This record gives sequence, C-alpha cells and structure tokens, in this order.
Amino acid sequence: MDKVFVIVGPTASGKSNFAVDIALQNKGEIISADSRQVYKGLDIGSGKITKKEMRGVPHHLLDIANPKNSKFTVVDYKKLADKKIKEILDRGNLPIICGGTGFYIDAVVNRIILPEVPPNEKLRKILNKKSEIELLKILKSLDKNRAKNIDAKNKVRLIRAIEIAKALGKVPKIKQVPPVYEFIKIGLSVPKEILTEKIHTRLLARIKKGMLNEAEKLHKQGLSWKRMEELGLEYKFMALYLQGKITKQEMITQLETAIIQYSKRQITWFKRDKNIKWIDSNSIYHLE
Repeated sequence: MDKVFVIVGPTASGKSNFAVDIALQNKGEIISADSRQVYKGLDIGSGKITKKEMRGVPHHLLDIANPKNSKFTVVDYKKLADKKIKEILDRGNLPIICGGTGFYIDAVVNRIILPEVPPNEKLRKILNKKSEIELLKILKSLDKNRAKNIDAKNKVRLIRAIEIAKALGKVPKIKQVPPVYEFIKIGLSVPKEILTEKIHTRLLARIKKGMLNEAEKLHKQGLSWKRMEELGLEYKFMALYLQGKITKQEMITQLETAIIQYSKRQITWFKRDKNIKWIDSNSIYHLE
C-alpha cells in the first residue's frame, strides 16, 4: 500500500517545522489537520505556518473556508483530505498529514464513515444559549461515548455533536472501511515543564506580532464577536478583551491556562492510539 505520514502532538510541540523537514527529505506535501487554520484570516491567532516557514513545501487545506460560516465540518475535512492524499500520490509525492485536531485526523486515518447531517439553525440558536457544561450533559444523554472523547470546552463541536445525534433520532454507530494506505504515525512529545514554557513564550510572541490587530481587522471585516468567541482559544479571549469584558492581563492569563488545558486534552486524545510512535521533540533533529 502507498504510505502516508501522520505527524501529531500537542500545540507548541514543533509539528509544523518537523513536517517540513520530513517533506524536504522525502519529496513530501503537507496536509494541515487544524480545525481553525482552515479559515481565511485566522493566521497569527491560530499559529498558521507562514510562507517563509513552509520553505517551499506545498501545504494544503489552509485558508479554505470563511470564518463567518460555521458550517465547515469534519465531513467536509475528510472529503478534502482524502482527495488531496490521492492527488499527492498521483504526483509521486509523499502525503504528510500534520496537525493537532485529533477528530479530523481520526476521520481520515481510521477511514470513518461520518453521517452527513445538515445544520439545524433553529436548534443551534437554542443550544447557543446554554453553557458548555449544560451542552455536555445533553450530549451525554444522547451519546456517552462521544461525550467522553469530545473537547468539552469547544462549544461549536458540542453543539454539532448534539445536532447529529438528534437529527438521526439515535446515536450513530461509527462505521469504518478497510484502509487503502499505510499510515505511519509519529507523535511529538514535550516534557510538561518545557511545553508550558513554550506555550507562554509563543503566546507573548503572537501578541507582539499583532494578534490583537488581526482580531480587530476580522471584526471590521464582518466577523461578529459571538462567532469569534465560538472559534475558541485565542479568538475567544481576544474577543472578550476587545469588547471590554476582561482586561488585557486577564486575557493573557486566562488564555494561557486554556491553551495548557487544551494541550492536555490533545495528549489524552492521541495517547489512545497505540500505533503512534512517540519522539521527544528535543531530539528529533538528531534522528537519521
């Protein structure tokens, strides 16, 4: 079978740089697996790789959706990723999936058949008024397994999961089809203390680079504060600060805590997969 590389790990673990190194050594092309980097304009806040950092390596599934539109789903991602894998292989190159959105990666790697449920705007309006805790409770009553694995802090994903379960009238069984590629999975691990420091340093660097200006620009272009908050993490806390709901220091402190918690959830998600070969990110450049 054709080989496909998959590079995973928590935020700030160095995945993007490592993926570019692998691509340069193996005539590779990178397929991003990040639920916020699919959106145009969400650059500094989402940690999107820059043209300079790409070092000439083709990158796919970045800037493919409008952030004003909340209808981009894992089903959409899987269709596009499957298509890109085939196109890259047809060119004789190595596909490299790289990112930290575990649900996106699992959908592609595990060949999951996902239900195509259209958005229910009426239901979304009702659910949007509820807290993450209330939404998780609703999801648990509908699908205990999905509730265990979902990002409990991601309101958009919680609402989407409830929407699917309600639309089908029952908890959908995840179906899988036989693999057509050999997925070689590599995980980048970082000691807890070092990862925490990297998150702190990177957050301050992004603020200095103009992350807040980016958020203001997005709002002026029509991205509502509510939608920005739904996008989570950096955009959620920047929206709260720019509306005057929290101070700048509160934004930094609360955001850093949220990113650290998110990195823990990412690690928990990926550690479930026993086929991932974990490498200390501090030693990857010593590998042959």
